[in-house]
Amino acid sequence: MDIALAVIAAAVLLILLRSIRIATEWQRAVVLRLGRLHRVKGPGLYLLLPLIDQVAQVLDLRIQTTTITAEQALTRDTVAVGVDAIVFWQVEDAEAAAIRIANYREAIERVSQTSLREMIGSTDLSRLLADRQSADEALRRSIIQKTADWGVTARSVEIKDVVIPRELQDAMSRQAQAEREKDARVTLASAEREIAEQVLQAARLYGSEPNALKLRQMNLLYEMNKERGATVLIPTDMAASLGSVVGLEEALAATRAQPPVRPNQMP
Repeated sequence: MDIALAVIAAAVLLILLRSIRIATEWQRAVVLRLGRLHRVKGPGLYLLLPLIDQVAQVLDLRIQTTTITAEQALTRDTVAVGVDAIVFWQVEDAEAAAIRIANYREAIERVSQTSLREMIGSTDLSRLLADRQSADEALRRSIIQKTADWGVTARSVEIKDVVIPRELQDAMSRQAQAEREKDARVTLASAEREIAEQVLQAARLYGSEPNALKLRQMNLLYEMNKERGATVLIPTDMAASLGSVVGLEEALAATRAQPPVRPNQMP
């Protein structure tokens, strides 16, 4: 009798232990009662009725990542490319993910693969290379639209790499080099034009002011001979002109240095 009671007590204890479940903060347990959906439980402690309740699936609500690849996919302008991307997705509705689809992980991967090829086929290569953010967003919207009924959504999509044929890489490199050379030539031509305009303005100034031209000539002679210690011979007419210019400048300087004459100081 004691043995029978011990066996019964052990069986009851075992059933109770199996009825007590714990779900972590990021887990949700989909519970069926007599084969029908009962409720989603978690996080924390929850109980199951023995022989009546069963856990259909425990789902992870954290953000998951799936890597997808499309090889030799044709863009809209018929260029074969290879694209690698990462999909960040998450279970939003645990009930739908457990009841409406058999394997939501495999489904999200397959849908992401097909959506990636569709996005490549509707995008030109130049836009795919230059504006990846738009391609990421278009791919994310496509995945969300296809998985809306499964309780799964795509949080973000990031294209990691776009592989183009080797010969096309060489052609694009040559084109980029040609563009850089073109920009350099345009910059050089613009600088030469500015220099020519400044030289023309200087020529007009020297033409209207002969003394300024002579001063410039003397300055050039000085710069050419200051390191060699050579003696510069100045023609008589140039010296006379320079003397008049220097004298005029000294007179103007003296006039500026004199204090103004007040009325009571006048004779």
